[in-house]
Amino acid sequence: MANRDKIENIPIVVLAAGAASRMRGADKLTALIDGEPLLRIVVGRAASVGPVHVALHHNAQARRATLDGLAVTVLQTPNAADGLSGTMRDAIAQLPACPAFMIILADMPDITGADMQSLIDARNTRPDALTWRGATAEGLPGHPILCDASLRPKFAHLTGDSGGSEIMKTFTDQTVLVRFSDDRARLDLDTPEAWAAWRAAR
Repeated sequence: MANRDKIENIPIVVLAAGAASRMRGADKLTALIDGEPLLRIVVGRAASVGPVHVALHHNAQARRATLDGLAVTVLQTPNAADGLSGTMRDAIAQLPACPAFMIILADMPDITGADMQSLIDARNTRPDALTWRGATAEGLPGHPILCDASLRPKFAHLTGDSGGSEIMKTFTDQTVLVRFSDDRARLDLDTPEAWAAWRAAR
């Protein structure tokens, strides 16, 4: 029960407030995979691990509709137009008190609930670290990212569209990389070409 309590106290933030500008008019997060919208798939997997908070921009009715029936908390992100950093600033500021929090991009179709759980397991094994993050089989860092709560104030000062990469660079020596069996930790679908290649490889 103690381990389960730890899991339930770690919120998972799904970043889903981007404009999908590289999709040339399509919305990647409502695109269907086996009949189900990508956003719903990612959120459903996260919900199997812990409490989910979904960051959405103010004009996201279609994305919000994909979440119907799921037990999630929607976070409004008025600064989403500032890029990924604006979304993260807004979302993380709204989280409840917690010992750590996990961040995952909503356009990563191959990240599983087991992958997210593996980061929590790594935190339980290596509590001396400050970040725990998914990585490729070769050790290239990617997503999801689990952050110790002590890093939370640093997200309030993010700028630009680089997300939390500047924060992560600062704590490289206090980061535990959890290697996955392939490159899914760095695979996101943000262009029609990426979608076509991913579908062709399935």
